[in-house]
Amino acid sequence: MAKYDPLTRHLQGQTGKAIVLTFAEIERIIATPLPKSARGYREWWENEKPGGSHAQSKARLSGGYHVGTVDFGRERVTFEKNK
Repeated sequence: MAKYDPLTRHLQGQTGKAIVLTFAEIERIIATPLPKSARGYREWWENEKPGGSHAQSKARLSGGYHVGTVDFGRERVTFEKNK
């Protein structure tokens, strides 16, 4: 099982147009801490096109969502349903 597979499954089970998760909630879902870069670099949250090489982006897109906004101060991310 890949590190972000639990996030994919979690997102696949959602029905909302937008889902807000805190970094801590994501860490509970994947059962491991997010890397330091996730807490300070917007690039870590970038949405790659299909075929990209970043596991976290693949997990989100495979789950049917992409990153809409990231609030580093409140440590939360809004996932938006793919169209």
